[in-house]
Amino acid sequence: MQKVFIERQFRGSVHLPDTREAKYIFGRIKQAYANHESLGIHLIFNKKKLAQLQQYQKGGASEELTHLDLYIALGELLSFNIDDAKQLKNSIELITDTAHANFNITKRMTLVNKHKPSHADTHYLFWDIENFSSIASIFSDVIEPYTIPDSHIYLAANPDSLYLKKREWEANLYDYGKTLNSFRFIKCEHGKDVADDVLLENFKSLNLRHSNIFMLTFDRELKERFEQACHKSNNLFIMKG
Repeated sequence: MQKVFIERQFRGSVHLPDTREAKYIFGRIKQAYANHESLGIHLIFNKKKLAQLQQYQKGGASEELTHLDLYIALGELLSFNIDDAKQLKNSIELITDTAHANFNITKRMTLVNKHKPSHADTHYLFWDIENFSSIASIFSDVIEPYTIPDSHIYLAANPDSLYLKKREWEANLYDYGKTLNSFRFIKCEHGKDVADDVLLENFKSLNLRHSNIFMLTFDRELKERFEQACHKSNNLFIMKG
């Protein structure tokens, strides 16, 4: 275990991985926190590496996940926001060897607004594709079993993510005879619309009743906002974690 001191005050201990970069990452995060710098996964990975981690990583990207665990542990100890690290970790796990073998979306979908599902006439999917791009699993575990029509599938993406991932998304959708434009897809604008807000506004505008609603995201705040906006007659299913 590695003791954590900030300005000579002991704050607790974390497990320090046995990797070449672990000590540097540990020191960099501590320094940024002490200096009141902007904290985020950019302290661990540069833009090129982040782009690579959105692609399939043979072997599971185990070292990168270990470094994310270190960042998350420090965040929990020092009480800074670690949502971006958790989202990236979940995304990596979904598209690696281990995820394809062991991950089942249906096991992680949880009914959050009632104890038992009520009768539902229609099915809708709100898909945070930026942080959850395991397209094959979504089709096999959600879209196909519930026969969700294209017109009931809502997606949104910010420009940076669309630039980095559009080719990958379209290639994976091609296997199902789809493109992004097959669905209700919205490209957001810089500094104005945010993908999370667009999905929520689409949901609110539909004023749904007696529907199964699937919200695929790892963003904690967005989950909470969907739950607050959901009518009690609906069944709201959201990802755990």
